[in-house]
Amino acid sequence: MTRLGMGVLIWSVVHFLPSLIPDLKKNLVNRLGDYGYKGVFTLLMVAALYLIISGWKVAIPQQLYSPPDWGLQFAFVLVLAGFVLFLAPYPPNNFKRVMRHPQLVGMACWGIGHLAYNGDMRSVVLFGGLATWAVIQMFLLNRRDPTWVQPNNVPLNRDLGLVLFATLVYMTFLYTHHLLFAGTPLT
Repeated sequence: MTRLGMGVLIWSVVHFLPSLIPDLKKNLVNRLGDYGYKGVFTLLMVAALYLIISGWKVAIPQQLYSPPDWGLQFAFVLVLAGFVLFLAPYPPNNFKRVMRHPQLVGMACWGIGHLAYNGDMRSVVLFGGLATWAVIQMFLLNRRDPTWVQPNNVPLNRDLGLVLFATLVYMTFLYTHHLLFAGTPLT
């Protein structure tokens, strides 16, 4: 469990630092160059993901709570919403007009959705940890950059296209979940 927790912690801290100490990123970019900074950031993210994945595999599930009877259905809906919002920053759409940080809201939805269905300790560390990171990150980004300029309105077909594409990606993950992550939500 320690390895999994360290991975979530490294992921969170590396993302928090530019929000907490904006000059740190600027100084590192000046010292290492843009590509050097991105390289260090990427290496730390790869290390965090390695610790998360390997930590998940070796962690022995210990049940903390019994998920509610409606947890699976809630998880399906919330994780789908998480996929839509996670992809929302990229194409023009109206989700970005409604919420400032759709990708982070999507991460929080993904984490909370998983917690509605999984009541074991490793799930709480991973999904609860990343959902908590996403919520805190939104707060830190809003504090660092208090002004938000909402994007212009776009035609609703852009939103529909995003939802359809995200649903396709979600369905792909849903049906390959057992191959990628072990365990299947379709049982």
